[in-house]
Amino acid sequence: MISQFFVLSQRGDNIVFRDYRSEVQKGSAEIFFRKVKFWKGDEVEEAPPVFNVDGVNYIHVKVTGLLFVATTRVNVSPSLVLELLQRIARVIKDYLGVLNEDSLRKNFVLVYELLDEVIDFGYPQTTSTEVLKSYVFNEPIMVDAARMPPLGPAAMFMQGTKRMPGTAVTKSVVANEPGGRKRDEIFVDVIEKISVTFSSSGYVLTSEIDGTIQMKSYLSGNPEIRLALNEDLSIGGSRASVYDYRSSAGGGAVILDDCNFHESVHLDSFDMDRTLTLIPPDGEFAVMNYRMTQEFKPPFRVNALIEEAGPSKAEVILKVHADFSPSVTANTIAVQMPVPTYTTRVSFELEPGAVGQTTDFKEGMKRLEWCLKKIVGGSEHTLRAKLTFSLESHGNLTREAGPVNMNFIIPMYNASRLQVRYLLIAKKSKTYHPYRWVRYVTQANSYVARL
Repeated sequence: MISQFFVLSQRGDNIVFRDYRSEVQKGSAEIFFRKVKFWKGDEVEEAPPVFNVDGVNYIHVKVTGLLFVATTRVNVSPSLVLELLQRIARVIKDYLGVLNEDSLRKNFVLVYELLDEVIDFGYPQTTSTEVLKSYVFNEPIMVDAARMPPLGPAAMFMQGTKRMPGTAVTKSVVANEPGGRKRDEIFVDVIEKISVTFSSSGYVLTSEIDGTIQMKSYLSGNPEIRLALNEDLSIGGSRASVYDYRSSAGGGAVILDDCNFHESVHLDSFDMDRTLTLIPPDGEFAVMNYRMTQEFKPPFRVNALIEEAGPSKAEVILKVHADFSPSVTANTIAVQMPVPTYTTRVSFELEPGAVGQTTDFKEGMKRLEWCLKKIVGGSEHTLRAKLTFSLESHGNLTREAGPVNMNFIIPMYNASRLQVRYLLIAKKSKTYHPYRWVRYVTQANSYVARL
C-alpha cells in the first residue's frame, strides 16, 4: 500500500504526481529530492533505494534519468514497491514508445489514465500492458527519438552490416505506423549482467552471470512463437569449466544454475529439444531469467598496481585487456579506483595516440576515473597516474587504495554462450512475413580487481 507516487526529472522538477491516500505532506517530493541530491551516508555516495525521513518511507528507482518514487507511512515490502515502480515505468514506456521528460510532459493525460488503472487507493491492480488496453483509450503523442541521448544498452546495438532499426525500442504498442498500418516485427534481447572479482595477481576469484531474455512483440493477431535455445543446454548440472571456449558466438555446453519463465511460456517440449512455445502478450516482458556460476571467460582482464615513488608520492598503473573477438567493440567503459584519503593531487599519463579517453580525479571522493569511449576486441590500454600526498605514506598502500571497479557495455556479445538457435512465428497466410530481430548485450554488474 503506497500513499503517493511521483516522477521527478534530474533537476528535481515534478513531472507526474498522484496522491492516493492523503497521508503524507504535499512537499514530500521536494524533501525527497533534497535528501537524494545532498545524501550523506556511511561511505555511500548515493542514496539507497529505500530510506525514511520523519516517519515517511521513500522508495525509488532511477529509469533513463528519471526518478520514479513512492511514499508510504506503513511497513510495506520494499521489494514489492521497487518491482511495482519498475513495472509502472515499463508500462509507460510500452505506451509512449520513448520514456523521457519530454514524452511524459506531452502525454500527461495518458500517463495519469494509466496510473488510475494501475493503482487504486494505493493498492496495485494490474501492470499488464495487454490488460490495460481494454481500459485505456487515449492515443500517445509520439516524440522524436532521434533527439534522445543514447541511454542504456538498447542504444548500443549498432554493430555489423545489418543494423537494428531505430524504432526497435521507441515504438508504442498502441500507435500505428504513418499511413495507419502496423509493421509486424518482434525483438528478442539476450541481456547478461556479469559479476567478476580478480585477485591482485589477475586470477578470477568469483564469477557469476545474471541473464534475461527480453521480448517485445508488435505482431498482429497474437500468433504462436517457438523460441529455440542451445540443444545441449542443461539446468542445475555439473560445474565443469568452459574457460577454454574460443568465441562467444559459437554454440556449446551451457550449464545454468537455475532459471524461471514468464507465465505465458509453455514448456511441453523444453526437456526434449530446448524449445519454448508462447503467445507473446503486448509490451515488453522477460521470457526467461537465468543465473550461471559456471566458470566462464571474462571479457576484460584488469591489472592494477600501486607503488611508492618517493616519500610523499606514488604511481598507479592500470591495464585493461579486451579478451574477445576483434569484430566486437565495447562501449562506454568507465574504470574507477579509490586512492588514499591523504591524496591531494593526481597527474595522468595516457598511452601515445590515445583517442576517446578522458581522466579525472574526484578530490571530494578521493577517486580516479578513466573513461574510454570504446575498446576493440584484442586491444590493450594503459593508464599511468602519479599521486601526490599531503603527508608521508605510512603502512601498506594496497590496503589504503582500491579496489578497481569497471563498468562497460558490449553489444552483440554474451559471456554465457546461451544462443537463440531460431525464432519461428506461426504463419497466418502465405503473405505474412514478420521481421525478427535477435540481439545480445553484456553489461558489468560488479567487475572488481583487487590491488
